[in-house]
Amino acid sequence: MRGGIVILLMSLALMSCSKEDVHSERGIDYSYGKDLTHEMIVLGERLENPYKTENMRKALKSLYPTKADRVDLRTTNLYVRFLPADEQEYDALTAAGVLLLDHPLDYDILVDGDWYHDPQVPDGNITWQYAVVPEDFDFPDIRHEVIDECYIAEHDSGTRSGLGIDWEAVEREAYILTGNADRISQIPTKASAKVIPSGRITIVDEHANGGKPFGVAGVRVSCNSFVKFDHAYTDRDGYYTMSKEYSSDLRYRLVFKNEKGFSIGFNLVLLPASVSTLGKSGPEGIDMTITKEHDDKLFRRCVVNNAAYDYFSRCSSDDLGISQPPADLRIWLFHNLSASSAVMIHHGAVLESDLVRSYLGKFSELVQLFAPDITLGLDGKDEYRRIYSNACHELAHASHFAQVGTGFWNEYIRYIITSFVKTGGRTYGDGLSAGAGYCEIGEMWGYYLESRIYKDRYGGSFPTFGTSYWFSPQIFRYLDERGVTPSDIFAVLDSSVVSKSSLKDALMLAYPAKRDIIEQVFNRYK
Repeated sequence: MRGGIVILLMSLALMSCSKEDVHSERGIDYSYGKDLTHEMIVLGERLENPYKTENMRKALKSLYPTKADRVDLRTTNLYVRFLPADEQEYDALTAAGVLLLDHPLDYDILVDGDWYHDPQVPDGNITWQYAVVPEDFDFPDIRHEVIDECYIAEHDSGTRSGLGIDWEAVEREAYILTGNADRISQIPTKASAKVIPSGRITIVDEHANGGKPFGVAGVRVSCNSFVKFDHAYTDRDGYYTMSKEYSSDLRYRLVFKNEKGFSIGFNLVLLPASVSTLGKSGPEGIDMTITKEHDDKLFRRCVVNNAAYDYFSRCSSDDLGISQPPADLRIWLFHNLSASSAVMIHHGAVLESDLVRSYLGKFSELVQLFAPDITLGLDGKDEYRRIYSNACHELAHASHFAQVGTGFWNEYIRYIITSFVKTGGRTYGDGLSAGAGYCEIGEMWGYYLESRIYKDRYGGSFPTFGTSYWFSPQIFRYLDERGVTPSDIFAVLDSSVVSKSSLKDALMLAYPAKRDIIEQVFNRYK
């Protein structure tokens, strides 16, 4: 928890290597997306939905006047909107498999962006969430409205092969009849012209991999045309392939809810995962390579995404051999703050503390709504490696939390807040106040693992992150250089290790063969 956590909490209230030649030469496009805005969506006029059941019936009748009467074309899906009252209701919808969007699907988009908030919904409340659900969906007791009954041919389990009907042509005809012909990429004459969107999303780290792009890994790519939408997760190298076929132009988005079990959020709206628009393009899919010259929000989200993806992957027994952070980890990004923290609020820490509540005051409920686990202050951090390093530091804390629990963590946070205030803003205090040992152990581990991961990625000598502070994280560095692995160190960091002396005792008990090495290192940093 670097920096002034008090300032950070109050601010909350105030506001791997890439595989070569895996697929093809697609995927290196440095120009696509540089003109996109990542602010609020601006809606235009409402459009007629071609997938409304009645419109699909008209299209069927138009193309097949003699066959239409023999087809029992029934509603397959409902286009609806929900208004969750709180996090619990929002989570209930996502747990039911509902994919939610914060803006309507049947409006023209005058200015594309990352988010939308209905002007009729008060600021600070969750806005209307739009979705497409099966016709027989069992609606929970959450406020909702059915907008349209829809027919999507891919969702119709009935057998149509014997009727000789080209349902793709019917779909295109529905676009034409509803005044949406201009939204068809090319009005094809053959069904074979319909394609499955695929592509690659990459990012450049100028200090790694020789400056060649890496994949944006494990992130959700979403696309839609009106109520017909799909999503897929990118693989380690940034490749994705949807499951549905399209012939119309599509809107593409990155949803920062990673398949590894974390989400990146807080974009002026209280939702667990931020969304970045990728603009409108053809049904074949898009390729995009993100650099620092793109919008800084998109760049930073992708860096943090990759840092967390790499970190979760490296926790495995055949690599670092440490515990992963808790599942459903929530990471909030603050572009105008410099301090970062691993407050672990979503997983039960901090808000149990009256001390923290006293600082949050009337805003404590706001923080509880979609409460963060990690907050990253990114002010002044525009290099990939600085953002990556910062994220890994806080993720190291999250792994530590998973092992020691909320009791340890509340003492840890309590020390940081009280010492910060007592010392007039000195980071981590002076190490003399009650509870200093919790901070000592936590920050030793955080700075050590950050340094180790940084060295593994960028090479060179072992970084000196945090070595000027009173808790001396270089103890772990020197143990590492003498054969005590990150897994060995992490194994002893249970809730009983609350000071440097108890750490030494735990290490000597666990690794008696390395007693002399441990003794030497700790004597060097008494």
